[in-house]
Amino acid sequence: MTRIAEIFTIFLRLGLIAFGGPVAHLGYFHRWFVQDRRWLADATYSQTLALCQLLPGPTSSQTGFAIGLHRGGLMGGMAAWLGFTLPSATLMIAMGVGLSQLGGIDHAGWLTGLKLAAVAVVAHALYGMTRQLCPDRARQLIALASALAVSLVPGAVGPFVVIIGGAAAGLLLFQSAPAPHADLGGSVSRRQAIAALILFALGLLILTGPFGVAPLYSALYRSGALVFGGGHVVLALLEAGLVEPGLIDHDRFIAGYGAAQALPGPLFSFGGFLGASGVADAPVVSGLIATAAIFAPGLLLVVGLLPFWQAAGRYPASGRALPGVNAAVVGLLAAVLWDPVIITGISTISEAIIALIALALLSLTRTPPWAVVAGCALAGVALGYWPSIA
Repeated sequence: MTRIAEIFTIFLRLGLIAFGGPVAHLGYFHRWFVQDRRWLADATYSQTLALCQLLPGPTSSQTGFAIGLHRGGLMGGMAAWLGFTLPSATLMIAMGVGLSQLGGIDHAGWLTGLKLAAVAVVAHALYGMTRQLCPDRARQLIALASALAVSLVPGAVGPFVVIIGGAAAGLLLFQSAPAPHADLGGSVSRRQAIAALILFALGLLILTGPFGVAPLYSALYRSGALVFGGGHVVLALLEAGLVEPGLIDHDRFIAGYGAAQALPGPLFSFGGFLGASGVADAPVVSGLIATAAIFAPGLLLVVGLLPFWQAAGRYPASGRALPGVNAAVVGLLAAVLWDPVIITGISTISEAIIALIALALLSLTRTPPWAVVAGCALAGVALGYWPSIA
């Protein structure tokens, strides 16, 4: 077996079993590639993770991609990303195809249940992120201001303004924050890095400029380029770019997001569902393009910044801005938890009770997210059969 095939096969196995979200994925990576296979040293893994946490994009997918880069260059990185993403992306695209072809099922019981699961999952994620990213009064105030600001600035501009505002607040308030520092060797040449940064910039220019590109893919690429703080934050960006303009129905959007919680692998595979369910004429092709669009900016940034990562240690401003950005994205997630997740997900007392039970299971027990999502779907079906209890 060639090295590239080995990378793909191992990451495919991970993509089939890696339940639990980004934090669990990072634990899998450390055990499989640092402890068991010794593909990279513990210090190198920590440095790689530090870079991926600083960059916008899906942290666990970027970390897996960087491990592939370290092991097999650019082809190794692509093999790692493809293997890890393939199972969940396939299932999400299949679900999107089903919804786009069936139609008329927006009020099906299991879809209602998936929306309730999304309420519980996002609320649980918000609680964990608040504890981790807003430990002091200053960051809590940044988060509160961000939640209010994104509610006052509608559309896709709102999240962008909030993130920039959080960075500015971080520069002003956190004078002693340490700057990032790492030395990751030569898995990517400077020429390749510059080419990746040019592609990243061209993607933003072409997909967000007046070039007639489908707004669905523009919103996915823009969201992938701006999401800080973990995969759940992409919900706010996608909602602003897709739901508010009417490109994706509220109910399907929240239901698809809820379904993504039940799958192993990266949460960003939700993009495949959005592409497939949003284009009825060619849902499979659209799902594939959408998956590439949402992942591409984060992966290009990893390639583009790896060779320059050590130099970032000479710029303390990058370390000072990051706490403000992280606090701002907590505010983003809080705003989207209320609208559209709760507003469109809960309409009766019975639905509120189901969502609260799901949240309690996630917060107080070791019940895995996929089991909570499945239980909510079944509860939604039960509400459909016995509407009197709703």
